[in-house]
Amino acid sequence: MLRTSIRSSHLAGVALAVAVLLPAQIALAQPSIDRTAQSASRDFPALLISDIHFDPFHDPGKVKALAAAPVAEWKSIFAAAPSPDQAAAFDALQDKCHAKGVDTPFALLNSSLQAMKSHEPGAKFMLVAGDLIAHNFTCRYAASFPNAAPGDYDAFVLKTLAFVARELRTTFPGMPVYTALGNNDSNCGDYQLDANSSFLAAAGKLLAEDLSEADRQLAAKEFAAGGYYSVKMAAPMRNTRLIVLNDVFLSGKYRACGGQSDPTAANDEMEWMKHQLIQARQAGERVWVVGHIPPGIDPYSTIRKAGNICGSGEPVRFLASDKMADLMVEYADVVRLGVFAHTHMDEMRLLEPEGDDASKHRVAVKITPSISPVDGNNPSFTIAQVNAETASIGDYRVIAASNQTGIATQWATEYDYRETYHEPSYTPAAVDELVKRLKADQRAATPESRSYLRDYFVGDKSAQLSIFWPQYVCALDNYTAQSYAACSCSAGK
Repeated sequence: MLRTSIRSSHLAGVALAVAVLLPAQIALAQPSIDRTAQSASRDFPALLISDIHFDPFHDPGKVKALAAAPVAEWKSIFAAAPSPDQAAAFDALQDKCHAKGVDTPFALLNSSLQAMKSHEPGAKFMLVAGDLIAHNFTCRYAASFPNAAPGDYDAFVLKTLAFVARELRTTFPGMPVYTALGNNDSNCGDYQLDANSSFLAAAGKLLAEDLSEADRQLAAKEFAAGGYYSVKMAAPMRNTRLIVLNDVFLSGKYRACGGQSDPTAANDEMEWMKHQLIQARQAGERVWVVGHIPPGIDPYSTIRKAGNICGSGEPVRFLASDKMADLMVEYADVVRLGVFAHTHMDEMRLLEPEGDDASKHRVAVKITPSISPVDGNNPSFTIAQVNAETASIGDYRVIAASNQTGIATQWATEYDYRETYHEPSYTPAAVDELVKRLKADQRAATPESRSYLRDYFVGDKSAQLSIFWPQYVCALDNYTAQSYAACSCSAGK
């Protein structure tokens, strides 16, 4: 997860940064007329979730029992009455680990899963875009087990991953759950991981449990090498390959467990990804790419940094390079969709290269909001209507919680994509049209712009966010530093 979501305390600095970067330009465009939606008979529901950040330490008094018990008994431990000193003990743990915000306790995990079942009991598959375990996991464990033996921490991380995976599967028995790792899903620290490790081998086996026998063996082998895998998606998807990335290796923050930089892991993964795309093209397959950290520009961090990107400054990228995005657009003839997370926000992106033939190499990317309320947002998840004929999203709804605890929580539709943005599908062409309208509205005055700002963060901050709207929307379809700077700087001319 990226701990840079928009908070009110930062807004003054953001406003100043925008004033330094460039003035707003007024240009309004009218939305296009609605087109006929794809046939509903070809659409089926799927769940897109991310950033669960489950916290088994929320009741510190139960942690030793969890460590001693098999995963099958964890749910009964969580469901029992809280420890008498739960609140005070948890506050002390938060202070010790300098934690900001609260992640997902069992009550919220359970509430979110029941909401998914209630709102879409017929979901055909689930994509989990990384970060299954809580922030500050290493510190929380060390505080709870100061005398732990070597290997105990690895075992507890794996048990936590196994518990979350078990809860997802038991809520939707028989439904495929495709899971990517996030930067917190590690046995040695945030953004730290070793390729070809026993941890990845064990994690791969538990996350691939519900795949077919042949797919399970291959996925576990690939996962052991680098935490990534490729699989043919189950029906009703048709002739569609899912490439699940471990893009932690691609982050500029990545380090091996020993703390050293290791570009080999990223290079190996990109070679593997290219091979998968070549094979998919040769086989006539469509491809979905799923990861945790999105490609492209991080507009919030860029603006907050207040660097002179119109001069010698560089915008902040989510990843260390554009290699992943470059591969996706190079193989846009087979890549139908990218699904990522990490920001905890509900966002859109369009990967589009520069050049006259850019329209032939576009890839639509959906960034899914979080279950964790750690940044002050209410939890949410996405129900997508997937078109079996085109392997694209026809429509989607975001379902948001009424509070952040999972206790007496009501879950309701926050917005519907087609109704809100007047596009028939979430395809590259449709997203391109929408982004053009959002970019033209540099004062964030149209209903579509206002809706995007309102729904970006579950808990409306649109009045504050509109301050840097022109700079934000430039990130929607400019994934390289050069193209983003050109877009942002042209607004002042």
